[in-house]
Formats: sequence, structure tokens, C-alpha cells
Amino acid sequence: MGDLRKPFLLLAMLAIVLAIGVELGAGLLLGGADASSALTDSAGTLDVEIDDVSGVSEPSGRGTGYLALIDAVAVWSTGLFCLGLLLPERVQGRVQGIASLIFSIILIIVGLVALLIAFVELMIMVSLFLAVPFGTLAYLALWGFFPVGEASVLLGLVLLLKLLWAGLLVLAQPRFLQNKGLVLLIGTTLLCTVVLEFLHNLVPVILVSIVDDVAALVFAVVAIIWGLVLLIGSIPAIVKAVRVTAALPARAAGRD
Repeated sequence: MGDLRKPFLLLAMLAIVLAIGVELGAGLLLGGADASSALTDSAGTLDVEIDDVSGVSEPSGRGTGYLALIDAVAVWSTGLFCLGLLLPERVQGRVQGIASLIFSIILIIVGLVALLIAFVELMIMVSLFLAVPFGTLAYLALWGFFPVGEASVLLGLVLLLKLLWAGLLVLAQPRFLQNKGLVLLIGTTLLCTVVLEFLHNLVPVILVSIVDDVAALVFAVVAIIWGLVLLIGSIPAIVKAVRVTAALPARAAGRD
């Protein structure tokens, strides 16, 4: 690992773990608050009259939580760097291929399930929203007021943690910047976070749930693509490990 600065690498691992923790906890941190008065004010944008909206609560959304699918790759990649602090390079090469294969398969399966869930929910949202007036009323009652302010705070915290993660990786080992895959991963997760924040503020609040679900769909697809990249990248490492393992008995026999 050369002149690797271990404290910075460990701090980078902590930063990205905290980021994914905030994303996974977004479902609990967002939504649930009463949105009756706010929904009444914003429903006029659709020219829909709402009489009784008592008991209407804010939805938590899926976009922030689905960012964790992409950041799982970031945690995994940083974890492999940290693994190099514990295992010899030869042993690490053998473990990394098999472990990456298993991780990529799990990520692809989870991504596909998440993609299906988000797609079904999006179809329900759009169908209700377009079914004026009663379907629209049902949409407003379920997803009509998204907690944009709270989501913005969480996304700001997540973005800060990701910037810390990227900066600490560079401080730990400047040569990490020569790793095109890592640089692309950093750019992907930062871009997705910024885009989600932009989408939340792009449309009227009563439509934010829809664009949030669209973003969740995109994030699931991006995570699946990264899973495929890891899957393909793990194959050469596994093949090399098999060849080395197969050659060991032959070398032992030659010595005898």
C-alpha cells in the first residue's frame, strides 16, 4: 500500500458508513408529521378543492433511502482498502475476488427487488394523480405533501459526509485518484445526491413524491449497473486465485 496513511483511511471508512446510515434511516427520520394545513394550501396548485384533510401525514419517500444502494458499493470498496491493512496482499487477492462476486450478486438481487417496488409505487402514484378528481384526492391524501425541508437537511448532511469520505481517501493515498473506477464511483454518488436535492426543489411540493420515486428508480438501476461491474471485475481475480491454488500441488510435487 506504499505510503498509505492509515488514520485517514479509517476516518474515510467511518464517514461513508455514517452517510449510508443516514440514508438507511431516512425512512424513520422523514415523514409522519401532520401535513393537513400545508396540503390544503398547496392543493390549490392543482385546482382541487379539499374539504377535510385531518390525519394526513407527510410521506417519507424512497429517493434518499435508495441512495444507500449506490453507497453500498462505496462502503464495500473502502472496506477492501481497509482489508489490506489486515491481510497480506496475496491472501487479500484471493479473498477479494470471491467476496466481490458474492457481494455483487446480492447487490444485483436487492437492486432488482427495489427497482420493482419503486416502479409499482410510481405507477400507482401517476395513475391516481391523473384520475381526476377522486384519484387525485387519494394521491393528495397519501403523497400530497413531501417533507422537502427535512429531506434537504438530511441530503446536505449526506453530501458533506461523502465529500469528507472522498477527501480523506485522497489524504490517505493520493494514488487513489489514479483508480478510474474509484473516481467514477465518487462522481456517481455525489452526482446522484445533488440531483435528488435538485429534483426535490424543481417541482411543486405536491409532485415531489413522484419525482422522488423516479429518482429512486434511477438509483436502483445505477446500483444494478455497479453490481454488474463488480461481478465482471471479480471474475479475473477468481480465475487467478484458482490457477494459483491449482499450481500449488504441482510445485510441491516438483520439490519432492
